[in-house]
Amino acid sequence: MSADKAALRTLTALLEQRTGQQIGPNRVWRVETVLKSLMKERGIADLRALAEAVESRRDPGLAGDVVEALLNNETFFFRDAQMFDQLRTTVLEQFRERRATSRRLSIWCAGCSTGQEAYSLAMIFADNPVRWNGWTIDITATDVSDAALAKAKSGFYTQFEIQRGLPVTSMLRWFDQVGPDWRVKRELSRYLRFRRHNLLMAQTGRFDLILCRNVLLYFSPDRRREAFDRLADSLAPDGLLMLGAGETVIGQTDAFISAPDARGLYARSPAKARRVA
Repeated sequence: MSADKAALRTLTALLEQRTGQQIGPNRVWRVETVLKSLMKERGIADLRALAEAVESRRDPGLAGDVVEALLNNETFFFRDAQMFDQLRTTVLEQFRERRATSRRLSIWCAGCSTGQEAYSLAMIFADNPVRWNGWTIDITATDVSDAALAKAKSGFYTQFEIQRGLPVTSMLRWFDQVGPDWRVKRELSRYLRFRRHNLLMAQTGRFDLILCRNVLLYFSPDRRREAFDRLADSLAPDGLLMLGAGETVIGQTDAFISAPDARGLYARSPAKARRVA
């Protein structure tokens, strides 16, 4: 094995060890690209030297910085708009009926990246204040990236970031301009709690709805099954899981089945439900 290939294996293995995410052969090209600025900042000549520095552990923060750089934080507001339309018109209305007594709804955005998905959910509730009056809406948004979470918590986005998914009217409704950027209004952020969490670790609490979109496609089959088990353990008995538009549980796990009354969403399988009851 060449020194460059060995360095790539070391760095990509570090990412998988810490997050569960893999970099497939068709994405290896981006490793050096995304690490260039980090190597320049640290005065490291190439990938081989970077891998050696990580393995030496002389710089305790270097491994974490490498992982941060390798994570894919691609996201935007109301990504896969049809899925959000279904949430608004069907899924959340079903939960509104089921939770009419408690008037409480708990949602988990797993792998929330820089926060656009979580804020999109908050907009659905904030756009219908009368319908959700008196309800406690709790949206927990988690990610493994400290940098992504810091941005999400700040609520600051560029105009370009906002208009990837939002019309100008929504930008003006839900954001305040602060210098060249825009900040989420308190009316939205009050719904949200951001915190660090790894999908391969147990989550506290049970959620009515879990969004885990475009994250597990980067996991190996074994890690993906493990993550699905964790997600199922965190779901209410009648809860639902939403994946990305191009993702499915079919052939991936026995913890979930297709939800009979929600297209593209998934419920805990009867076998899994018995194990976690």
